[in-house]
Amino acid sequence: MSQQSRHVVVTGAAGLVGSAIARTLRAAGCSVVGVDRLPSPDTSVVADLRDPAAWSRALSGAEAVVHTAALHAPHVGVRPDEEFREINVGATRDLLDASSAAGVRRFVYTSSTSVYGYALEPVDEAVWVTEDVACRPRDIYDETKLAAEDLVLSAAGAMSTVCLRIARCFPEPPAVQARHRLYRGVDIADVTEAHLLAVLGPHEAAGVLNIAGPYPWRVEDRGQLRHDPAALITRRAPEVAAGFGRHGWALPTSIDRVYVSARARAVLGYRPRHGVTALMAEARTAG
Repeated sequence: MSQQSRHVVVTGAAGLVGSAIARTLRAAGCSVVGVDRLPSPDTSVVADLRDPAAWSRALSGAEAVVHTAALHAPHVGVRPDEEFREINVGATRDLLDASSAAGVRRFVYTSSTSVYGYALEPVDEAVWVTEDVACRPRDIYDETKLAAEDLVLSAAGAMSTVCLRIARCFPEPPAVQARHRLYRGVDIADVTEAHLLAVLGPHEAAGVLNIAGPYPWRVEDRGQLRHDPAALITRRAPEVAAGFGRHGWALPTSIDRVYVSARARAVLGYRPRHGVTALMAEARTAG
């Protein structure tokens, strides 16, 4: 995409991830149309995802679409399964069709590492989660996000499409967030950087890419991560172990998975910078 063509539509612009992406794209010089059913500082078009009339206005002249809007895991058991299918799958299909008709060149779908589902359950060692791990959905959220991925990837002939499976990035207590940043969490700033690269990068990204944090582990660490991660952390990252001690946070007693972003690094040039060390520094400043 040329640097002059920066009209981008972001769905779910009132949400945590969508709003952060919209602000990052604007800071990079993009003209952003934010779409959400809720008004917000980042919402340009207030509309339900299931309202096709909204797309003709939002997509006019758009070069790229970032589709973050969806029902999420906390809605499981609260909202009907059929609503998950309507919003996460049906609305994604309609948006893809409208985007193709409008001449959109890049379509970036914000997915989730949750789609791996039961495949994340370890046996004797931590699961090394690359994009080659077969997804085994656990619930309607996983099922519909994975179905939406399939739709996005099947539209690759009409435009450039990529699915970014983002790791855990919502707000949590600092001690919990710090543990997650060791193997399954990612900072929202790294998430937005990945989307920026997917929208404006010189090379079109394709397929499915994990977007996770910077972790110090190697594939041969899987056994110790499962059974004695504290010793491994103390040996491999003594500054992290010391930081946990200063904050009074317990090191994990077992790590069940590690999300691997090597493919995103190769395809997008993605290099996450906000790991557990940065989080501990922020907590120390706040304290």
